[in-house]
Amino acid sequence: MMTKKLQILLFAFALILASCGTKKAEMGTTAPEDEAVAKVVANHYQNEVDFNTLQGKLNVRYTTEEKDQSVTVNFRMKKNDTIWMSGQLLGIPLAKVMITPNSVQFYEKIGKTYFDGDFKFLSELLGTPLDYQKVQNLILGQAIYDLREERYKLSESSRGYQLQPSAETFLKKLFLLDAGNYKTLAQQIGEENSNRSVTVTYPEYKKIGQQLFPGQIQIVANEGAQNTRIAMEFRGIDLNVPVSFPFSIPSGYEEIYIE
Repeated sequence: MMTKKLQILLFAFALILASCGTKKAEMGTTAPEDEAVAKVVANHYQNEVDFNTLQGKLNVRYTTEEKDQSVTVNFRMKKNDTIWMSGQLLGIPLAKVMITPNSVQFYEKIGKTYFDGDFKFLSELLGTPLDYQKVQNLILGQAIYDLREERYKLSESSRGYQLQPSAETFLKKLFLLDAGNYKTLAQQIGEENSNRSVTVTYPEYKKIGQQLFPGQIQIVANEGAQNTRIAMEFRGIDLNVPVSFPFSIPSGYEEIYIE
């Protein structure tokens, strides 16, 4: 059975998605050796959605063995700077989340609890180190890990291009990119010596202006026999509009600590 603390953290992660600061590899030191791989990787980043600010709404369904809940989320972002979400249930304010490159903060009104810390709890929940860039990549349909920082082997199928690291490591990675637009169709991260993994799929992309943005994101996080499913659907996304990020933890709330 999940503890109450874990349920709260998983729910907060649902709102957030709807090793801080990975060091960039120097150009030429770990670039893909294979020309076909290099072309696929370059096209993936060439087609990354380009914007300064973003706002819209999310429908989020959060499912575990013990809970099945849907919430509506107001979603705002300043690229590479801030991710902000405000969740509502039946029109009633439920929780707020604000993520910056240096912090993760949220509070929820039902249990009157809050968290003010870093990316540790997200990393522990998904079993892979996370930072702001990785969370942003996941939301925007980019590969969670920078494909330019590691050598990959390429295989092709009817669905698209599949990339896996050439070297064996304890962290298993798999990325599936669309053969036409090079956007991410699926990505999977798992630990070699544990029963933990996370799979992210993108069933739909929507065209906003001339750019492709995820219309749906589905996340399945597994740990042993337990799994958590998060289904996200974006609506009414507007790019490069004025946004604000109001956030203030109410007084009297109990702080959550991650050991």
